[in-house]
Amino acid sequence: MSDQTTKKPVRHLLGLSGGKDSSALAIYMRDRVPEMEYFFSDTGAELPETLEFIDRLQDYLGKPIAKLNAGRDFDYYLKLHNNFLPSARQRWCTVNLKLVPFEEFVGSDEAMSYIAIRADESERVGYVSKKSNIQTCMPFRDDGITRDDVQHILDASGLGMPTYYSWRSRSGCYFCFFQSQKEWAGLKKEHPDLFEKAKTYERPDERTGLVYTWNQAGLLDEVVAKAKAKPEIAPKCGLSKKLIDKFGFDGVLDAEEGCLICMK
Repeated sequence: MSDQTTKKPVRHLLGLSGGKDSSALAIYMRDRVPEMEYFFSDTGAELPETLEFIDRLQDYLGKPIAKLNAGRDFDYYLKLHNNFLPSARQRWCTVNLKLVPFEEFVGSDEAMSYIAIRADESERVGYVSKKSNIQTCMPFRDDGITRDDVQHILDASGLGMPTYYSWRSRSGCYFCFFQSQKEWAGLKKEHPDLFEKAKTYERPDERTGLVYTWNQAGLLDEVVAKAKAKPEIAPKCGLSKKLIDKFGFDGVLDAEEGCLICMK
């Protein structure tokens, strides 16, 4: 009898955000890599439109989309961070609600992670794990797939674009700090209940009396009031060196897509 242990096959993994690019990549890879595993990191703060689109995409793919959950909600991690709301430089939400569940999902298995960076996004880097067992693959970049191609893939599948694109340029949590002032105004119009819920996080810290806000323009009511004032300039997605060193990713926020690891 052989003492050799049968080596497990490499896992092929594709993370879905409910956004157009990752959804189009899933459609694009469905028949190319039949053994693909699809997963969705549910933060518990997703837009209803996102969840509905994930369900429709699952039906199209014909296999389950694994729902990853951090086991602890946003409020739990908010308390750990002394009620300091996440920001472009302190994206503890990305780490705890997205990256950690993903790396736990992979474990020690050899895995190929498929990332939806397009060929016309030369400046994008995205998440590249520092774990030696996780390798990164970018089929859209390799195959010359651009924004127009993504639109065609979604239209040809019959799924089309997620409906939130009518008022929002990105997927991600309903309270995402990367939202522009106009997108906050869109949230208030489309989901007033979620807008009001986001406002509750801007309460004063009981210990320090400080009020942390989602947007540098001020409290959300002030942000919405300013939404029609002057055009906004999208901020750079500057990560702290601590997060880059720990998780090995960096990225740039562009006006349309937002944070790559959360929103593609």
